[in-house]
Amino acid sequence: MAHFPEAKFIVSAWQPQQFPPDAGAEVAFVGRSNAGKSSALNAITGRRDLARTSKTPGRTQLINFFGLREGERLADLPGYGYAKVPVAMQQHWRVLMEQYVESRTSLAGLILIIDARREVTDFDWQMLEWTRSRSLATHLLLTKSDKLSRSEALNSLRKARTRTAGFATAQLFSAVTKTGLDEARGCVLAMLAGNWEAQGEAGGGAG
Repeated sequence: MAHFPEAKFIVSAWQPQQFPPDAGAEVAFVGRSNAGKSSALNAITGRRDLARTSKTPGRTQLINFFGLREGERLADLPGYGYAKVPVAMQQHWRVLMEQYVESRTSLAGLILIIDARREVTDFDWQMLEWTRSRSLATHLLLTKSDKLSRSEALNSLRKARTRTAGFATAQLFSAVTKTGLDEARGCVLAMLAGNWEAQGEAGGGAG
């Protein structure tokens, strides 16, 4: 059974004027290409095909908006950092995401998808700086944790929490084994409800 049965596609936006009305509450998913963003979004909503998944990184070229309950939305931002995408396209994505993060008043929180096996990239840090400057609720999903040993996964989690202490929370996640799924879903719901502060440091074990 889907945990967000009302979730439905609203619109794909290439320019800010195509965004849906800036009202209510919205949670955005963002991350490097091939970090598992679409799989995470589908797992959290309990929908297999809400966000398109592809073996070709860089497939999400627009900001895709999905409607939930009245006044609530999810936004799937373009994956960044894929070298084969033309420079002009990369620059457009960068400007589009910057405009979205800095101007969207309904943006209640951001879920930053990072492959647990990889280092945090420069653009990941830029996203964190944008959200930090806005005092925006930010949560890191360290995806593909099933591909690491328990000790490796916990080490990755410790590093992420240490480096983002005070302005973001972090957890381990796997769309395959469902590790951290309940915690991730709870974070999204807390952001939408506007009570993220009460959420505390999210968990997410390696098991």
